[in-house]
Amino acid sequence: MPAAPIYNRVALIGLGLIASSMAHAMRAHGLAGEIVGYAKTPETRATALDLFCDRVTDTAADAVRGADLVVLAVPVGAMGAIAAEIGPHLMAGATVTDVGSVKAAVVAAVAPHMPAGVHLIPGHPLAGTEYSGPRAGFASLFENRWWLLTPDVSSDAAAVARLSSLLAGMGAKIDTMDAQRHDLVLAVVSHTPHLIAYTMVGVADHLEQVSNSEVIQYSASGFRDFTRIAASDPTMWRDVFLTNKDAVLDILGRFTEELFALQRAIRMGDGPMLHDYFTHTRAIRRSIIEAGQDTAAPDFGRAPIPAPDQGTT
Repeated sequence: MPAAPIYNRVALIGLGLIASSMAHAMRAHGLAGEIVGYAKTPETRATALDLFCDRVTDTAADAVRGADLVVLAVPVGAMGAIAAEIGPHLMAGATVTDVGSVKAAVVAAVAPHMPAGVHLIPGHPLAGTEYSGPRAGFASLFENRWWLLTPDVSSDAAAVARLSSLLAGMGAKIDTMDAQRHDLVLAVVSHTPHLIAYTMVGVADHLEQVSNSEVIQYSASGFRDFTRIAASDPTMWRDVFLTNKDAVLDILGRFTEELFALQRAIRMGDGPMLHDYFTHTRAIRRSIIEAGQDTAAPDFGRAPIPAPDQGTT
């Protein structure tokens, strides 16, 4: 635990899974002096005040006053409007970061509203669950998970280091990269896999030869894990695909080419090609386990937990 909080006042704008987990982690490790929150609905604000915020406010502008760290934890499509609202009320020297899954679009939407002397350091925690809302958060969400920062060449080094200290204090591993590179990498490792999961669940839902009861009753681990991914927040993922469409469409095109090659191998009975392909992809899975980003335990080591209450952000 640090000798003193890294930030005196942290303002969380949006109080869903990521923001609530940040709050729990900051409290657990003594990283913030005061945690102030804002969300659109009175119900969410009341829940956050009861569970993890020291104060909640009725407007985003009120929440950021006097805060030395502001975290934008709203859907990517709402970032610009929120930035315009809070910009005039940000304290000189404050850092503004975000937790959006897309970075170039966030920079374009937020940066124009940042006053001189305020440090914009976009960020993205590679952590989450299929649950959302203020009751979904927990302090260990970020442990041993990557948190990517996308500062530019003009970013203040001390501000980046201070934010990195906070994230490390919550258990995250930090890396930095260019915003455009981030969006391409995430299109591969997150965005396109989510789109494929949504598609497979949609295919099963519309397949007339298989009843819904059979799909649910006989769900094997592959389809079950697709449904877990496809249960993610629909507003967030709508905005991700609309704001990172170029990278996603690029990767979808590459995926389609690979799929056609596999279709041909199956149609032609090309067993050696399929075996070689699956051997290569199996090695990638082993690499992920060796990197400490998952486990070989049954069900990926994830113990079943009751679903938290759902809430709005």
